[in-house]
Amino acid sequence: MNRMRSAAIAVALVGLLLGTGGVAQAATWSSTDKWGTWSNGGYTVRNNVWGSGVGPQSIWANSYSNWGVWANHPNTGGVKSYPHSAKMVNRTLGSLGRLSSSFNVSRPGSGAYATAYDIWANNHAYEIMIWVNKQGAVGPIGSREATATVGGHTWDVYRGSNGSNAVFSFVRTSNTNAGTVDVLAVLKWIQARGWYGDVTVGDVQFGFEITSASGGMDFVSNSFSITT
Repeated sequence: MNRMRSAAIAVALVGLLLGTGGVAQAATWSSTDKWGTWSNGGYTVRNNVWGSGVGPQSIWANSYSNWGVWANHPNTGGVKSYPHSAKMVNRTLGSLGRLSSSFNVSRPGSGAYATAYDIWANNHAYEIMIWVNKQGAVGPIGSREATATVGGHTWDVYRGSNGSNAVFSFVRTSNTNAGTVDVLAVLKWIQARGWYGDVTVGDVQFGFEITSASGGMDFVSNSFSITT
């Protein structure tokens, strides 16, 4: 068992040192800890390996904007991890004049995952997910309620619950690896439907919700930012 564990860690470290396309890179911060966390520029970068039956995952970051993970999670179903960069907003919808975000990612062409924002409101009473791309057998919680063009993109909108909180998911009708999302417009679209009121926006997270990455895969945030 010790030899197997050592081998897994060694593989994770190799993945950490290899960027997309196998190019070696030196990172400002790195971790193989499941809960590895790093603060930079008012953001928090997290490895966040939380599911069951997970494999090794290593995270690296040069900044809150430029970071990535190497993951080797088995194809056994269920979300394994959500590595991400996050910024705390902690303001009500009514007090926000702007909340937008830009992103640019490099991602694998296989496996099962979504590149997504995860936004929490009213102390985790509401979860708003914005999927900008997806790969493999993954899908949002709940049932499809509408197709909406809002925030600069067109989405299929789903509404449901995970048993702990309400979940609203905006799944882009076509995949993209780069763009800008008017997050405030999306949040106000939900409010206009009467699904919640003038909620307090808490943590705004962006990353990769990984279900499987068998054999080892690289996920990279080339750039990311939140503007209020």
